[in-house]
Amino acid sequence: MARPITLFTGQWADLPFEDVARRASEWGFDGLEIASWGDHLDVWRLVEDDSYLQNRLDILEQHGLKVFAISNHLNGQAVCDDPIDERHQGIVSARVWGDGEAEGVRQRAAEEMKMTARAAARLGVKTVTGFTGSAIWKTVAMFPPVPESMITRGYQDFADRWNPIIDVFDEVGVRFALEVHPSEIAFDYWTTKATLDAIGHRPGFGLNFDPSHFIWQDLDPVTFLDDFRERIYHVHVKESTKQLNGRNGRMGSLLPWGDPHRGWDFVSAGHGDVPWDKVFRMLNSIGYTGPTSIEWEDAGMDRLIGAPEALELVKKLARITPSEAAFDSAFSTSSTS
Repeated sequence: MARPITLFTGQWADLPFEDVARRASEWGFDGLEIASWGDHLDVWRLVEDDSYLQNRLDILEQHGLKVFAISNHLNGQAVCDDPIDERHQGIVSARVWGDGEAEGVRQRAAEEMKMTARAAARLGVKTVTGFTGSAIWKTVAMFPPVPESMITRGYQDFADRWNPIIDVFDEVGVRFALEVHPSEIAFDYWTTKATLDAIGHRPGFGLNFDPSHFIWQDLDPVTFLDDFRERIYHVHVKESTKQLNGRNGRMGSLLPWGDPHRGWDFVSAGHGDVPWDKVFRMLNSIGYTGPTSIEWEDAGMDRLIGAPEALELVKKLARITPSEAAFDSAFSTSSTS
């Protein structure tokens, strides 16, 4: 079951797009999941400027790469978030931030996501990965006490803001894949079910499976794949590890990535607690044939080491394919002679 192995360029956006494409090609990646920040992809320009579109395509062709998905995680975060503050100013585009007035930022972020769908269509890409933001993530500790009506309003706010966005995705034949992730409207198993219910299970809205966010929450990524098999539109190969020792807390203690006192941390694929063998066997079982996109995040490992090492891990895992013959067929004593 051949699945393309791609490199997500989000953590490489400090480098020129052509430089990242060259490195990915030299390492042996099949293609890219291109981030819509840095100089990697400007979705508005891609839609409006034929020469810019051709330039991106030329770079990919020059390095023997394909594009299998594009990402707009950062601007998508601002669609539903409340509050909107200086954190968002640091990640969204200047075009989305504008004067910083919160509702204006949300509306411009929504328009950005619609344009991302159109950009994907222009590139011939069928999947956009990203975040939705959430008006109710701030209630996750459930104190001060949270009335049920507030949670209901949060899911309704998500549906009201994202249904018009997904309308555009449907119009251009592209799907959105939400990365289930703390700080999003869907961050675990049950919130994913509630999110899909809220948006009416429409086909244009699915999931980007990233097991790194499951491990530290003690969620089973394999069960998640099985239960949401029809909604797995994209897969990130990213990893985390738990460092719970009686002092380190699961919530991270407001400590920076890489601090050994955190209760968990991101690590390069192959160095953490994700059961990759079981994950890839389940991907086979559910018939997933899309890309496996390596997202490097590790404060303790250089990305020039981590990314190609992760690629070799995925190549090895890709050898796990269903057998053409049942292993117990050789036990039969019947003979045709």
